[in-house]
Amino acid sequence: MSTTTTIARPNPRVDSHSDSPIISLRGITKSFSKRTVIDGVDLDVNKGETLVVIGRSGTGKSVLLKIVAGLMKPDSGTVSILGHRLDQIDRVTLMSLRLRMGYVFQSAALFDSMTIAQNVGLGLSEGTGLASSEIRAIVEERLEWVGLEGQGSNLPSQLSGGMRKRASLARAIAMNPEIVLYDEPTTGLDPITAEGINDLIVSLRERLRVTAIAVTHDMHSAFKIGDRIAMLDNGHIVFSGSVDETRRTDDIAVRNFISGQSAN
Repeated sequence: MSTTTTIARPNPRVDSHSDSPIISLRGITKSFSKRTVIDGVDLDVNKGETLVVIGRSGTGKSVLLKIVAGLMKPDSGTVSILGHRLDQIDRVTLMSLRLRMGYVFQSAALFDSMTIAQNVGLGLSEGTGLASSEIRAIVEERLEWVGLEGQGSNLPSQLSGGMRKRASLARAIAMNPEIVLYDEPTTGLDPITAEGINDLIVSLRERLRVTAIAVTHDMHSAFKIGDRIAMLDNGHIVFSGSVDETRRTDDIAVRNFISGQSAN
């Protein structure tokens, strides 16, 4: 049974006014080799909300997520996370902010030479002063949360794709984050395994009360895990609304995407 082990957050939950968005983007642009993939994006995510960003492959969804995480700098515009503008803070403060965020990579991105327990506990080992016994307790609990109890001694190569994704989720929440970022959480998974990941994301949101952004082209996943859905198309946010508003919208680009129809 879960021991509900927690760790202290490195800073207060929100540094700005309580009504302020947890994540705020203003005028974000990003280009690669003269090709603009993000073009003047404004976006806010409120406390406790799960925003799902949908759009076709290659539209810049993952780029947008990396910009939010501070892993990539925009060419212009501002990013504010938990009351801090990323272009106005030093590296130490940025690293402190990253400790307050969990990131689930599309490919799981586990270290092949490390056991699952070592992967999940890596941030705890390097980013906290916790004793090894405390880290073990947290790792075991997080693995239990994602349905991987007893799997900590295995290497990533010994797990299925769905189990590796679960391990990536466990690593993302090991530090008791306030924000979790999901990059295509169900890509490459069969429908049953993907549904299990969707259920897990919902349960972790309810357990941890985190603010989240997920990027996906899987509309079943988007409707299940999201509170609000935004569509990125040709570098712009062309739509933003609740799940119900998304289902009922007359916006042709959104309707075509949901139904899988070509705009041509």
